[in-house]
Order: sequence, then C-alpha cells, then structure tokens
Amino acid sequence: MKYDYLIVGSGLFGSVFAYCAKQKGLKCLVIDKRPHLGGNVYCERVEGINVHKYGAHIFHTSNKEVWDFVNSIVPFNRYTNSPLANHKGHLYNLPFNMNTFYQMWGVTTPEQAKAKIEEQKAEAVTSLNGREPQNLEEQALTLVGKDIFEKLIKEYTEKQWGRKCTELPAFIIKRLPVRFVFDNNYFNDKYQGIPIGGYNKLIEGLLTGIETRVNTDFFKNREYWEGIADKLVYTGQIDEFYNYRYGILDWRTVSFKTRVEDTPNYQGNAVVNYTSHAEPYTRTIEHKHFEMFGQEVYDCPKTIVSEEYSTEYKDGMEPYYPVNDERNSALAEKYHQLALQEKNVIFGGRLAEYKYYDMAPIVEKVLRISHSLYSTL
Repeated sequence: MKYDYLIVGSGLFGSVFAYCAKQKGLKCLVIDKRPHLGGNVYCERVEGINVHKYGAHIFHTSNKEVWDFVNSIVPFNRYTNSPLANHKGHLYNLPFNMNTFYQMWGVTTPEQAKAKIEEQKAEAVTSLNGREPQNLEEQALTLVGKDIFEKLIKEYTEKQWGRKCTELPAFIIKRLPVRFVFDNNYFNDKYQGIPIGGYNKLIEGLLTGIETRVNTDFFKNREYWEGIADKLVYTGQIDEFYNYRYGILDWRTVSFKTRVEDTPNYQGNAVVNYTSHAEPYTRTIEHKHFEMFGQEVYDCPKTIVSEEYSTEYKDGMEPYYPVNDERNSALAEKYHQLALQEKNVIFGGRLAEYKYYDMAPIVEKVLRISHSLYSTL
C-alpha cells in the first residue's frame, strides 16, 4: 500500500483528519472531485474580498481545545455574527432579543416583552384545545406567538423548505431562543471569528505537506483508489458509497447569485435575512463585512453581494441540508448500520453521516477520533 489513508473529500473533516494523521507520521492522499480544495468553506478572491462561494461560514465554539487548534493553524479575527431580518422593508435584529421586541412592539423592558410574548403564546395554546402541536406552525406559535412567527419565521421557513409551515413537522422547531437582553450576538459560544485571510488559509495550513489531487472522482475509478491505501476516510454521500442500495436520500440545496456592487458598503452588515415572500431569496450576504471593519470597509471601493436561494436538490447539484423526516431518517439509519460493519472505512461529515454540522463540532469530532486512533502511537 502506498498510503496509510486515502481521504475522499478535502472539506473540514478530511483536511483536519489529514493534518492529525501527518502529525503522527502517517502518509495520506486527499482527493476531491471539485477543482479546488476546502469543500464548502472554499473562498474565491474577488475585488480584494474573500467570497464564501458555498454560503456564509462563521466559526464559533465554546471548546477551547478546538479554538486553540484552529488558531494554531491560522489566527482568527474578532467577527461577531449579528444578522438582521428584513420584513417588507422593516428591519429587526436577530436573534430574538430586546432590540427585536422594541422594533416589533415598542416595549423597553424585559417585563413588558415577556408579557407580550406570554399573551400571544397563551392564545396559541388555547386554540389547540389541549392537543399537542401537529406541525411547525402550531409549534412555533406556542413558543413565540403570532407577531414574531408571522413576520420573522413563517415565510422565511417556507422559502427554506419549499413547503408551507403547516406541512412541516413540529419537531423541526423544538425551541426558539428568546433573550430578554439587548444583545445582537447570534451565538452563545465563547469564541467566534473568521480566519484572517479567509478560510483558504485554514485549509492550506491543514494540508501543508500532504499530497492532494483535485478534479478527481473517487467513484470513476473506485477499485484503484481503494487499493492504494490501508484505510479509507470517506466524507461524501453515504448512499452513493453503497450504490444507493436502499434508495436515495433527499437533500435541500442552495444556490447563489453573486454580483459586484460599485459601492464600498451595500447593506452595512454581513448577513440580512429576507423573511417575506416578497423576495425569492432567503438572505443576502455582503462578504467584506466578515473580514473588514471600520475604515477598512471604505478603503475597499467595491463590495460583493450574494443572494441565497433555497431549492429542492436534484442530481448534479450540491447537497446541503439533510431532510429530517421519517422516511429519510429511517433510510439513513439503514446506511449507518452498513457503515458500522466497515473495518477499514471511517465515515465523517454531514454528507457521510446525513447530519447537519456546524464547523466546530466537525473539528472536535476529528480531534476526538484522532486521539483514539493514535493514542498508542
């Protein structure tokens, strides 16, 4: 065998795994079918701005080991995620906090905001006549009431899933965080930021000294690739790995329309969600605000804006989000049981596990796997 590990996919799971293996003196080959490394964290450089090609990626964690690890590869900046919601031209701060409630109702104290929300929640509970919520709409109304639901959740969610809220299962919204403080920081995590110089710097640092090949499809010559390494790390779609033995898993996907704006500051914020059907896209991303602050924004005379559209996945598209309904959960479990029987294959990441992941839990999981694999080396 030429390699200790063949790693299929150069996203965060594959790249961190390769880095950890190299630290233990093991030889890896990383292949990716795309023309670039980095998976969905890959950025394109346009007008001096790092454009998140596959959607906004904001690293956040409360795990100091994970934060120290990624910062040992490349230092991260101090970006704080504070998105806005635009509902028919009216702006609201996210997550739901005292700023949101002031914008919604004019209330100025936590007691006033709590009273308003509890009043509307009680109306929703009463309308159920003692039964449990049967769909996402009923569930959301019992959590935050009609005003927040109708302006900030309903149509945005319908655009995301391509279905009415009354057709979506209640468990999709198990809880909706409500904060009775004036704090627009979206995440509760202790650490958050963007790699200084962009995510490509992180991937480059992880894969330094490791052999890589792009434009390389594992499935076009599977027998060859499986024969050149002792073990396989697979981060692609799990149903494809098993040749769709039990059927095809469903996904939601997103597409982007990206343009250059001849202005240094288009929307004043990195992320603005559009929560009504008046706009077909779910949100707009102004990429420079991830890495440029204060005067830096105006020193760069142009800006890049992406509109994000949520659509049904079709063959040939990039799969993004697993569809967590009964059919797909049962089907995924069948594939997971097959995967458990593999002795020389490690499945990892959202595609291989049919599970949505933020970035930090991926890093944490790979570090945990690596500690276990290499503890005796």
